[in-house]
Amino acid sequence: MNKIYTENAPAAVGPYSQAVVVNGMVYTSGQIALDPATGELVGKTIEEQTEQVMKNLVAILEAAGSKAENAVKTLCFLTDINDFAAFNEVYARYFTEKPARSCVGVQSLPKGAICEVEVVATI
Repeated sequence: MNKIYTENAPAAVGPYSQAVVVNGMVYTSGQIALDPATGELVGKTIEEQTEQVMKNLVAILEAAGSKAENAVKTLCFLTDINDFAAFNEVYARYFTEKPARSCVGVQSLPKGAICEVEVVATI
């Protein structure tokens, strides 16, 4: 197992890795809209936060030798499921190959984030 770390994505806020690579697959930890430089939450709208989440995920995937087009599965969490359509607008620009996905509404996320996404991708 190879642990992935990049300064181009936020450092883990707990006892976990940004991602791990096992048998040619990369498994990212869930990403929220944190600025990698400051560790602060970016944006107030679902569009702004989703954009930062996607940038964080792309940076982690690239550090692992992968890319968004290689995603096979994503898991998405929204604190307001009514944001589903607006979330999809941003998400679709990054995951153009349409990986399998689950998207669930949750009561809350760390640091007051309104969305979180994790990815499984091939290398």
